[in-house]
Amino acid sequence: MVFLKEVAFLFSMMVVFGFFSTSMIDGTVYYVGDSAGWNGGNVDYHMWSSTKTFHVGDTIVFQYNQQLHSVVRVNLSDFRLCNSFNPIDSYSTGNDTITINGPGHLYFICGFQGHCQAGQKVDIRVPKG
Repeated sequence: MVFLKEVAFLFSMMVVFGFFSTSMIDGTVYYVGDSAGWNGGNVDYHMWSSTKTFHVGDTIVFQYNQQLHSVVRVNLSDFRLCNSFNPIDSYSTGNDTITINGPGHLYFICGFQGHCQAGQKVDIRVPKG
């Protein structure tokens, strides 16, 4: 009985001091473009990503009309050139969820012709540690 009380006390202290948090357990969920989504035109995706601090374990969600857009993960060179012909990954469900598995840069562009050139591209920077 004393042991149970000690465990309960220890657990309550961990909760009080924030040892457990949703971001530690599940990561943070980021909706690319926030409420505007992944629709090009009216979102500055560079500005959007520069205001976020991404971590390993976080989730990135792309929401869009799949008849008008897609998501293509590319390398840096293809990101700069807006080249979707050598994808690392491609997504087209309109509600794509991607978990960040490691540090570095994740480069995404829209695969529809002209969309990347018009600014529908995002660099997700994930720092080490």
